[in-house]
Amino acid sequence: MKHTPHARIEERKKHGVQTIAKEHTGFNGWLAVKITNGVGTMWCAYAFTVLAMISLPDAIKGGTATLISWIAQTFLQLVLLSIIMVGQKVAAAASDKQAYQTYKDAEALLTISNDLHQLLKLNNQMTDDIHKIMNKKTPG
Repeated sequence: MKHTPHARIEERKKHGVQTIAKEHTGFNGWLAVKITNGVGTMWCAYAFTVLAMISLPDAIKGGTATLISWIAQTFLQLVLLSIIMVGQKVAAAASDKQAYQTYKDAEALLTISNDLHQLLKLNNQMTDDIHKIMNKKTPG
């Protein structure tokens, strides 16, 4: 009896582990990832902080409404969003590591399952052979 591994085993080998880097497709996806990777750095957040601070003295002179507007529209949008993007990149990297580990674990389980399947087939074949031998020796 010939053993045929499950088709999913070969399919997984072809595709490998799915990561964040494999998600973007086409020019628009490529460009979006490049921009995100550039803006989503702490160096960019530092540069945006310096840029935002240039207009802070004028915002203070403009009064409470102008200062609140500066905080909401300038500081938070320029600086905080870049920092959030850095955090998202860190979280995505951790997610990719977890996906890779899960992938490796699943590969190991598929291999064990495949080995067990082969052993069960062999065991069934040997049991059938023993029954045939025993039935030949028994009169009747």
